[in-house]
Amino acid sequence: MASTEDGTKAAADGEVKKTELLFSKPAEDEEDKPVEEEECQADFEPVVKLSEVDTKTGEEEEEVLYKQRAKLFRHAGEGGWKERGLGDVKLLKHKENKRIRLLMRREKTLKICLNHYVNTDIELQENIGSERSWVWSAVDYADGDRDECVLAIRFPNVEIAQEFRKEYDKARDYMKTLLEEEDEKDDSKEEQKEKSEETKEAAEEKKDA
Repeated sequence: MASTEDGTKAAADGEVKKTELLFSKPAEDEEDKPVEEEECQADFEPVVKLSEVDTKTGEEEEEVLYKQRAKLFRHAGEGGWKERGLGDVKLLKHKENKRIRLLMRREKTLKICLNHYVNTDIELQENIGSERSWVWSAVDYADGDRDECVLAIRFPNVEIAQEFRKEYDKARDYMKTLLEEEDEKDDSKEEQKEKSEETKEAAEEKKDA
């Protein structure tokens, strides 16, 4: 029977050989052989399928006549002027009814803060103390409800403010002509209706006679 010392030595020799086998250089044909990559056949589908939503803003049927970044204010009586929003103010002309309105959305939320038709009777007034700001009264529908208010708008510089005034006045003149033409058409239709009724009455009287 081997001594304890011999047994320990044999065990140690065995561990060394085992270590040499683990870290020994592999055969050349195995070392040079490229690792085969397996093509992934997995098909991943999203957990939730999102469909495209066509968001309507109400501006799809309108032509942009003018657009400029500005800041809008509303007069709050004794509270003075309160900022209503910062964004692009637009003059929009509807493609069907041909009417022009003023529209403005807050640039971050896109919430409407100005929305009313150009009134032919309302002129822009100079805002005392600022050459780049205008004041006017309006019946506004920014929140959906009728709101009789006094508004002020301020532009980056005097040149842009004057340009807005020019475009607004052009829109006023256009709206005045448009409404006059519509009134004439309405009067003409009313006259034709009256004549038609008179002709019908005359025909009935003649028939009775």
